[in-house]
Amino acid sequence: MSTAICVDNLGKRYRLGTPTGGYGSLRESLTNAVTAPFRRGACPVAAPFWALRGVSFDVAHGEVVGIIGRNGAGKSTLLKLLSRITDPSEGRAEIHGRVGSLLEVGTGFHAELTGRENIYLNGAILGMRRTEIARKFDEIVAFAEVEAFLDTPVKRYSSGMYMRLAFAVAAHLEPDILVVDEVLAVGDAAFQQKCLGKMGAVAEQGRTILFVSHNMGAIRSLCGRTLLLSHGQVEKLGPTHDVVSHYIDTLDARTAEILQENAARADAPATITGFTVCTTDGRPALEVQAGDGMMVEYRILCRRPVGDVSVQFTLCDQDGYPLAHCNNVMGGQTIDLTPGEHTIRCTVPELPFRTGLYFLNIALFKAQEQLSHVRQAVSLGIVNAAVHRHYAMPANAPTVVLRQTWAVDAAWDAPCA
Repeated sequence: MSTAICVDNLGKRYRLGTPTGGYGSLRESLTNAVTAPFRRGACPVAAPFWALRGVSFDVAHGEVVGIIGRNGAGKSTLLKLLSRITDPSEGRAEIHGRVGSLLEVGTGFHAELTGRENIYLNGAILGMRRTEIARKFDEIVAFAEVEAFLDTPVKRYSSGMYMRLAFAVAAHLEPDILVVDEVLAVGDAAFQQKCLGKMGAVAEQGRTILFVSHNMGAIRSLCGRTLLLSHGQVEKLGPTHDVVSHYIDTLDARTAEILQENAARADAPATITGFTVCTTDGRPALEVQAGDGMMVEYRILCRRPVGDVSVQFTLCDQDGYPLAHCNNVMGGQTIDLTPGEHTIRCTVPELPFRTGLYFLNIALFKAQEQLSHVRQAVSLGIVNAAVHRHYAMPANAPTVVLRQTWAVDAAWDAPCA
């Protein structure tokens, strides 16, 4: 099978602290030039930052490759280099075929133009010929489900309508190589499934796809191989199941180290020594269905009596933004601990979040004193998005309060059973 993408020792370097935006005036340029000799000794030289370095891999024609990693791992930088949006600082990337990029859905839309006009404008920006756009026009409109609003300026569209139309235009490109950066988390549950179906259809047509996502379910269903990036370098490349499992294991290993350190602390009256996420029927789980519930279990070692503690977790998105917070005080449960080992469980009956990868921060407090805290203690994948009817969550939603129940001192030797 011939090679569609050949990446050899690719790197991208930025210099931190240097101005990057806009053009200065002639006066500013002259002033900077004159004062530069006096500033050299006083100002430290900004250190270079390598967003990517030493990245090498090949992708065959017709292959679907996923790209995963923590925020800041270099995923979007890699796609920008492959899309020729920015130039590499070192190495090279050979691309054999026409490239279509879905890096930011809706780029090029004009708020004052109608949906019909924006289809032609956005299609042209994405590299489609007018005849190609006209041939696919009805298909794009039907996919976006905005027929009734086609001649309305998009500034009057809801955010969901805007994103559906933007994705529909981009999804109907016919490139040899499609580069996709986390654009499937748009619209409602039904439209997300339609997006996944469209991506699957593109893959079945034999086109090459590079797909960045935090949705491990989508990565598993679409990608044969997956590339894991860490700190701008390739950590692992191989079959998707193996790489995703390795990625989850690395997150869990870090948590295990912190919890082990907590168990060795003699100064704190109580510490968290274990933490597990389960389905509501008690099965340990890395993923749960959207709209379903979950159970979180803490193992706590108490060294001396401590009363009125607060056991809590915060569910955060990939950027660390808190979306939901639970603690026993909020749930109306007072917890007093006696010396020994305790198991404490919190059951959340419904998860009103869309498809994606989330993290749980966990903590144990006594009044204002923090006894234990683990940031990103565990990852949680939410699949088959279906926001529950009782929770209307806008895009800029603040932290939400979930319905919850708590149980103290469940059997220590039967976690989540």
